[in-house]
Amino acid sequence: MSDPADTTPSYYERHIFFCLNERKNGEASCAQHAAQAGFDRCKQLVKEAGLSGPGKVRVNKAGCLDRCAAGPVAVVYPEAVWYTYVDAHDIEEIVESHLRNGQVVERLLTPAHLGR
Repeated sequence: MSDPADTTPSYYERHIFFCLNERKNGEASCAQHAAQAGFDRCKQLVKEAGLSGPGKVRVNKAGCLDRCAAGPVAVVYPEAVWYTYVDAHDIEEIVESHLRNGQVVERLLTPAHLGR
C-alpha cells in the first residue's frame, strides 16, 4: 500500500486521453469527428515541443469516455479537465496552454452537463 505522505512525483506530470471510440450502431461517437487526427496532431506537437517522456506528458488513446454528446473529447489528468475540440488549432492551443504552461483553455472546456 502506498504512503499518502509520499511526495514522489508520478511517472508522468500529465496524461491527455483522447476518446477514439467508434460506435457501429449509428450512435454519436468521437471517431466520427476526426478524433484520430486530433490524437495524432497532439502526439506530434508534444514530441516536437520536447514535452514527451517520463516526468512530462503522455498522450494516450482511450475507448469510450462516455461524453459522446460533446465529441470529440479529450481529458487531461491529474487536473481532470475535459476538452471538446474541432480542429488542429484547438489541439495546438491545448498543448501550448495546458500541457506546456498549465493554463486551462477555458473556451474549449466540455460543458459539464454533456454526457452520452
